[in-house]
Amino acid sequence: MTWHNWAGNQRTDPKRTVVARTVEDVVAAVSAAQRDGSKVKALGSGHSFTAIGVPEDVAVVVPGDPAHLRVDPATNLVTVPAGLRLRELNALLWARGLSMPNLGDIDAQTIAGAISTGTHGTGAGLTGIAGQVRGLEMVLADGRVLTCSPTENADVFAAARVGLGALGVLVGVTLQTEPAFRLHAREEGLPFDGVLADLDRHVAENEHFEFFWFPHTDIAAAKSNNRTEATGPVRTRMAEFVGEELITNGVFGLACRIGDVVPALVPRMNRLVASQFAASEYVDRSYRVFVSPRRVRFVEMEYAIPRAAIHEALAALRAAVDRHAQGVMFPVEVRFAAADDIPLSTASGRDSAYIAVHVHRGQPHDAYFGAVEAIMSGLGGRPHWGKLHTQTAASLRERYPEFDNFVALRDKLDPERRFTNAYLERVLGP
Repeated sequence: MTWHNWAGNQRTDPKRTVVARTVEDVVAAVSAAQRDGSKVKALGSGHSFTAIGVPEDVAVVVPGDPAHLRVDPATNLVTVPAGLRLRELNALLWARGLSMPNLGDIDAQTIAGAISTGTHGTGAGLTGIAGQVRGLEMVLADGRVLTCSPTENADVFAAARVGLGALGVLVGVTLQTEPAFRLHAREEGLPFDGVLADLDRHVAENEHFEFFWFPHTDIAAAKSNNRTEATGPVRTRMAEFVGEELITNGVFGLACRIGDVVPALVPRMNRLVASQFAASEYVDRSYRVFVSPRRVRFVEMEYAIPRAAIHEALAALRAAVDRHAQGVMFPVEVRFAAADDIPLSTASGRDSAYIAVHVHRGQPHDAYFGAVEAIMSGLGGRPHWGKLHTQTAASLRERYPEFDNFVALRDKLDPERRFTNAYLERVLGP
């Protein structure tokens, strides 16, 4: 049975696929692979653009039954099966009066996939999703089930929060949640240069701030989200349909298809699309504000750079877009996150800015992505583990102070490389 990711740029035919209903099923699958010398890869939702999740021999779908979610009301700690998708988790938490502090804009990932690749949202005072993890349960290469936390197997816990799937198969995740909260969202089109001039203020004054710059235009779509006790204004179903389905996905998808055929029209169409971002505001459940539907398929590259380098990076990026992205419809996305202490987190040890570039699926991207990667690498950039890049263990070792410690732990936990694939061999070394 052929497996492919959401974008369709990664495909494989694993020797067998195991749909695990219990932790014991995962143990059995790993033990069987050990006996016959096969490699094992846990399957998530396929929302990585890299080959990080590509199974070469045995694919294991880990348990994700929402009935197994457990809540400690005294601490708001929530333990969930690792295969549970964020979309389901968010609704379950809200029903119990809880929310996750921060999320990205896609909720299709499993919780294991999201933390293992370093998925993050935006907010200068907040970390990525992995920073919310307080405990893990993982099946090791020898079939043991290891429980780890800051006080139990602490070295494994520290690394496995962003473990790339290289240390074992995650089967359970404990998260620190908060009492449910609403967000007041404001979205507006602003002059790009004005956003850059006031960037520090935007980031400092809003709990969550991000913006999208449309190539070949002087417009940025700015989004700020802040907690509120208010219940309105409410975004109506019609406004949601027009804003997210008709404009964001419908009109934009059509524009991308036209741009694929007639690239010379792209600058004009980008100006048209960007001009649709009139100021709007609404209040809704936190997870509904964080997440936006993504129905137009694309491939993506994203780099984390030191927060202080954002202006230098964007100045160089604008020049690169002029040279290499004449036919690119998709906007450049800019977000922010606080430093964390996770060895292979892209924000490890430093406050970070994230710059992401996208290209419509099937369109050439090598020149554009290559130019962007050169800029980000020159600023000490760290690539998102689930998004396209060309870095290797040799270049990544220089950018992560604890890189060798992670590799040493991998050697200890998986000496036979039961959980490897070609991507992990490239980024971690053989």
